Amino acid sequence: MLFTARTAPRRTALAVSLIAALLGGPALAGTAAAAAPKPKPTPTPPAVMSKLGGDRFGMPGTQVNAAPGVPALPTRLTARSWIVADAETGAVLAEHNAHWRLAPASTLKMLFADTVLPRFPKTEVHTVADSDLAGMGAGSSLVGIKEHLAYTVHDLWLGVFLRSGNDAVHVLAAMNGGVSKTVSDMNAEAHELQAADTHVVSPDGYDMPGQVSSAYDLTLFARQGLQNADFREYCSTVSAQFPGDYKKDKKGKPTKVRESFGISNTNRLLAGDYDLSRYPGIAGVKNGNTTNAGATFTGVAQRGGHTLLVTVMNPSAPVHDEVYREGAALLDWGFKAEPSVSPVGTLVPPLSKLPKTPAPTAKIPPLRQGQTAGATSASSASWSHARWTAVGLAAATAVLLALIVIVVRRRRPLPSEVGPAGRGGRGGPAARTARRRIPWTSPAPGDGPGNPGPGGPGDRDSGPDPTGRPADGDSAAPDDPAGAPPSRRRPRGPRAGRLPRVPKVRFRPLGRRDR
Repeated sequence: MLFTARTAPRRTALAVSLIAALLGGPALAGTAAAAAPKPKPTPTPPAVMSKLGGDRFGMPGTQVNAAPGVPALPTRLTARSWIVADAETGAVLAEHNAHWRLAPASTLKMLFADTVLPRFPKTEVHTVADSDLAGMGAGSSLVGIKEHLAYTVHDLWLGVFLRSGNDAVHVLAAMNGGVSKTVSDMNAEAHELQAADTHVVSPDGYDMPGQVSSAYDLTLFARQGLQNADFREYCSTVSAQFPGDYKKDKKGKPTKVRESFGISNTNRLLAGDYDLSRYPGIAGVKNGNTTNAGATFTGVAQRGGHTLLVTVMNPSAPVHDEVYREGAALLDWGFKAEPSVSPVGTLVPPLSKLPKTPAPTAKIPPLRQGQTAGATSASSASWSHARWTAVGLAAATAVLLALIVIVVRRRRPLPSEVGPAGRGGRGGPAARTARRRIPWTSPAPGDGPGNPGPGGPGDRDSGPDPTGRPADGDSAAPDDPAGAPPSRRRPRGPRAGRLPRVPKVRFRPLGRRDR
């Protein structure tokens, strides 16, 4: 049988297949199947999440108050978590799994800046020691810091924000007392900001077991940092010059002239990219990218009098700069929806900015219906008792005053109470005159119980005034044509009797005072 060129390859393949079957085909087939990569399961958010900032945050999925006049959200959003909020009021316009605890990558450097940036002046100079750069993870992003060289704090923060340099973070952490202390300080700052989804293990955001944050917390970090002028300066800087090594002379010895090199911000909405334009109104804040976290981004932009914050975590679309594209789409939606959309929640303030809780007051146990009626009756009875007590006091006061008036009148009766015969039928015109003219006099010598009466030995004034003038303090009344009225004229004759001597002290007549 002749073999042609066409039949030879077929027979060779058939022979190979037969040999493989005889030597254990199932085993080889199983090995090939095992080598094929298995698709990773798609992560799902927790069924229940934190409700901090609003009850709707606790539900998985997208939360937005759709209504007439509110634009629809972008259709192509693949991020595991995102949030859009008003930076000034804290109102959350929309969110998607905002409390899902995920790896943050270098966006955690915003919390690092909130914690450490206020502690050192930007002009302070620090010479880097070998220990300052110890402990950085493999493949960390670097700005290019060298040991034994001096850098200002300003230079180090530019390295943190523009190049996301983990070396700059570790140098600043060393100035703050070390990595362990800085991590502890960052966790304390997260507690102060009510960022309960965040747990810090590494200050630079490098992937570490147990290190998590959330879109909600990252937005809190950005909002807090933007209140600091230096934070705003660093996060909005597009490019800068960073100090390098000292130049060397021809002999290889360093000179006093220090070189520098340019660094650019890796925030693509701020600096732009070859296929992505700079976002209008963008002003920061921070981006990140690691194996576990994927791409993360928090940005702030201003337009039309509004300032919006957006955070996007780990989009799944295999598109270049996807995290920035989804962030830009959410910002566009937020600026359109801001005037009409109702918020779904709020960004909480720091604990130190919460209103002071008033001192606890004594709590009165709740009363039953019967007890309420009884309490009302008791209150009415108490008011009635107080009212009648006041009435009784007033009446007693009136009685006391009346008694005082009676006693005074019995001792010094008014002229109208003295009859023609005097008090008790005694006396005459002279007595009436005496009572009207001299109301407050003391008995003259010879008067009193032992006085023998008018014309007797004890009477010092036994006759009329030889001058015929009125007594001191008296005058003729204008309505008496004959001079003084009988009650004010000097008594004459034996019927009027004799009056005691009046001291020469002028008194206002009682009749005038009582009118």
